[in-house]
Amino acid sequence: MYVLPYGQMSLWGLFKLASNAFFLIYNFIFINLTECLGQISTDDLILSSIANLIKLTNNSNKLIKIKAIKRIGPHNIDFLSIIFGSLLGDAHAERRKQGNGTRITFYQEGSHVSYLLWLHGLLFILGYCSFNIPKIQTRLDKKGIVRKIIRFRTWTYSSLNWIHDIWYLNGIKIVPSIIGDFLTPISLAIWIMDDGSKVGSGLKLSTNSFSYSNCILLVKILFDKFNLKASVQSAGKLNQYHVYIWKESMPLLRKIVLPYIHPSMKYKII
Repeated sequence: MYVLPYGQMSLWGLFKLASNAFFLIYNFIFINLTECLGQISTDDLILSSIANLIKLTNNSNKLIKIKAIKRIGPHNIDFLSIIFGSLLGDAHAERRKQGNGTRITFYQEGSHVSYLLWLHGLLFILGYCSFNIPKIQTRLDKKGIVRKIIRFRTWTYSSLNWIHDIWYLNGIKIVPSIIGDFLTPISLAIWIMDDGSKVGSGLKLSTNSFSYSNCILLVKILFDKFNLKASVQSAGKLNQYHVYIWKESMPLLRKIVLPYIHPSMKYKII
C-alpha cells in the first residue's frame, strides 16, 4: 500500500475523504457504499475512483457524451468480477444495434431495491454508469400480475464487446469456457445475491437458462477454485437445471462470500 505524507494517510483513507459528499447523497436512500467499497480496495482502483469524483465535481454536473470507441476502461479484475457474477445471474450484455459498443443491464425485482441501488452506487463511483438513481417501475407479466422492477445500465464500451461475444451464442446466454478466470469471491457473492436461495441446509443457484453442460462446468469450477462441493439438479422442467451447493460446503462458502454480501441479502446464506 502506498502511503501519503499527510499523517501517513493511506490512499484508501484519502479516497474516503474525497468521496464523503457522494456518500452523504446516497445515505438519503439508505445505501452504505463504504461497506461495499471497503472490500474492493486496490490502489489502482482507488486512484481511478478519486479521479472520477474530481472530474464529476469539476464538470459541475455537466456530462459530455463520449463515443463508445473511446471508452476503454481500464477494466480491472474487480470490475470484471462484478460483471461476470452479474451475468451468471440476472444481468445481460447488450450489443448496441446503433454504434459499436456493449453495455451491461442490471435488473432486480422491486423487493431487492436496496441491493440494486448498492450495486449502482458501486459502479457509479467506479465511473461506469450515470449518477441518475434507478427508479422503481411496474410491468404486467404474462399472467396479468403487476410486478415492480428496478434496473440500470452501464455506459456503452467498445472494450466490452468481447464480453458479449463470449457470453452469447446465437442470441442465447451461455457460460463462457473461461468463466474460471473471472469467478472470484466477489463474482461468487454477486451470483448468490442475484440467483441464490436457501434450500434445506444447502444453497440453490437458479441456473435454469443454462444448459446441463454449462451447469456441469460451473460445478467443476466451484470445486477447483473454492473447494466447494456442488451438484446439478433438475429444476422440475424439461432441460432446466439448478446448481446445488452441498450442506457440508456451506461453512466454507460463508467464509468466502460474507465480506461481499449486502446486508439485505445475507438471509440467503445464513
